[in-house]
Amino acid sequence: MKEVFRRIYGTDPEVVWAAPGRVNLIGEHTDYNDGFALPIAIPRHTLVAARHRQDGRLRLHSAQVDGPVIDLDLARLTPGAVTTWAAYPAGVVWALLEDGQRIGGADLHIDSTVPTGAGLSSSAALECAVAFAYNDLYGLGLSAPALALLAQRAENGFAGVPCGAMDQLASACCNEAAALHLDIRAGAHEQVPFDPQAHGLSLLVVDTRVKHDLGDGAYAALRSGCEEAARRLGLAALRDLTPADLPRVAEDLPAPLVPLARHVVTENGRVAEAVSHLRAGHVAALGPILTEGHASLRDDFRISCAESDLVVDTALAHGALGARMTGGGFGGSVIVLAEEGRLEAIRSAVTAAFRAAGYQDPHLFPVSPAAGARRIA
Repeated sequence: MKEVFRRIYGTDPEVVWAAPGRVNLIGEHTDYNDGFALPIAIPRHTLVAARHRQDGRLRLHSAQVDGPVIDLDLARLTPGAVTTWAAYPAGVVWALLEDGQRIGGADLHIDSTVPTGAGLSSSAALECAVAFAYNDLYGLGLSAPALALLAQRAENGFAGVPCGAMDQLASACCNEAAALHLDIRAGAHEQVPFDPQAHGLSLLVVDTRVKHDLGDGAYAALRSGCEEAARRLGLAALRDLTPADLPRVAEDLPAPLVPLARHVVTENGRVAEAVSHLRAGHVAALGPILTEGHASLRDDFRISCAESDLVVDTALAHGALGARMTGGGFGGSVIVLAEEGRLEAIRSAVTAAFRAAGYQDPHLFPVSPAAGARRIA
């Protein structure tokens, strides 16, 4: 990072920060409903090398994008002004300025091992890496949760993606060998022990390589539907529903909104069940919860795809304890929980199933719970 930065900008960076992608174990599309989630950070990172500037310019370069350095004027950073990948780092700077932080410009070089469009929060990793680098450069003294929420503000208000806060909180706040139990409404999080390898298990990510774009309108439509359901029920958010309320929901809501409410209620319940099992050290019990969550996303939220369903079905048929799509949906990745001894058979079977169906080979790799954003130089 330092060598490339020097080649691009002619000087050394002052800091280098890394922020990870994430896998959400359970609790999907619950964050913008004021609910609960249980993500882990993964050992795939976005790195940002940074040096402050005093001329009000923000210069951006990415190792993943061909082209020259992007040069922006901080005084002209407004939503809609930047429409390329640069909207994510520029949005973070905009959010800091909107928050009243006393910051100036910077030279940034970005590199990443988080796959884009794979449902592993590459955008949140980028945003958090920039937020933490800026916090360091300008001595802002902001906490990890505060930086995560500013990163979410950047994605919502500048990049135009109406995501909840789960992705950014995971990238900023996770610990190794732990899952992050999030209560979005309360603004609270708790580290819950989660170390599959210590129990002879492995968590496999299967990137279907079906790219998703949460800015294309489908994600926003789901969020809008959930908010409309809550409004019709006279609730602040769907988090306030309980399983006992579901019969009334079916009577009081238009038919298209009923499955959205049902998913949020049952998914919040699955988070609570998963946390209970992990606290008791029953990691294998997470498997059926994952599979139930996939069925809900497939049938109630209707955001799975043929490739994701094929991974789940094939993995379960070859001995997986559980599997589900993870992330916003419409493609992306599937996570598979399995005994380590079955991992290779599952990998081979999934790849063979994709080839038989005429799909491009998936990208498969095991992950373990990693730490959140950190300074590396």
